[in-house]
Amino acid sequence: MDNEAKNTREIDLVALAKKVLAEKRKMAVFVVAGAVLGVIVALARPKMFTAEVLLAPEMSSGGLGMAENLMDMASSFGFDIGGKSSVDAIYPEIYPTLMSSNEFILQLFDIPVTLKESNETKSYRQHLQQDVKIPFWIYPVLWVKSLFKKKPEDGKGGAGGIDPFRLTMQEEDMIAAMRGAMSCVVDKKTSLITISVTDCDPQVAAIIADTLQLRLQKYITDYRTKKARNDVAFYEKLYSETKIAYQDAQRRYASFADSNAEMVLHSFIAKREELENDMQMKGNLYTQMATQLQSAKAKVQERTPAFIVIQGATVPNMASSTSRTFIVIIFIMLSIAVGSVWVLFKSKR
Repeated sequence: MDNEAKNTREIDLVALAKKVLAEKRKMAVFVVAGAVLGVIVALARPKMFTAEVLLAPEMSSGGLGMAENLMDMASSFGFDIGGKSSVDAIYPEIYPTLMSSNEFILQLFDIPVTLKESNETKSYRQHLQQDVKIPFWIYPVLWVKSLFKKKPEDGKGGAGGIDPFRLTMQEEDMIAAMRGAMSCVVDKKTSLITISVTDCDPQVAAIIADTLQLRLQKYITDYRTKKARNDVAFYEKLYSETKIAYQDAQRRYASFADSNAEMVLHSFIAKREELENDMQMKGNLYTQMATQLQSAKAKVQERTPAFIVIQGATVPNMASSTSRTFIVIIFIMLSIAVGSVWVLFKSKR
């Protein structure tokens, strides 16, 4: 019975295939229509290129030993048991959140980029507004979105034309476009950072990827060294003050000693010893501040993180978007499927 049922199903499939093949002209119309639609979509969809940068950040160790190993094992199984070995509030796992923030993206608006073909230089914001082609099927979506958004108010920008506290609709759309073009992925096991940028111009993609790498390094370096740099500024102020006080005490002691070199009265001797002790005390304080200043400067260097660039940004030669040939093939296959369903439906009726 099973063999008979199987044979019946096979005969039915063959019969269905014969019905479809019998309508060659109709199927040809569907195939041609699918091919034409696929060509239109493929030509309207711009080529996109992706540039990548691979970084290995320096990890600060908290000396947790076995506990740190246990946390690494738990992380490999997808569990987070807390207790980060890094004492920093900014660690690699939150780099993607940092790069997608408005404050970080707003700094990219005025980055100069040079197009590969025309060799024209303009800001990244102007490039996205002028050079990036939008597929025709996106325009209805943009029109519907514009109906539900308020028009931007004039005069809200600051001296630079952008107020981060109150962004216009165009600025929000631009930030969303930049956020969609950028990607930052952190491998939880190895902490390797992959920064990628997708753009219609391969050279622009490489420039922005390299800029993101440098901006991220600078941001993390500024954060890691902020307290040490504040200490340097504090000790530089104390160093200058103690130096002036020491030099003033030197002048007062030298002037008094030179003016009363022949005096043997105890009152003059006591005054001279008082000035000498004051000079020595301020000299010791001046020496201590000089030592503290050098130590604070060394601390800045110690706290400066080291990033190893495993793979730098290069101009991609191959497009990362779906090839136009593949898009046409997909549309042809879909048209064949739709035509087959339509032919079978008509035959049943």
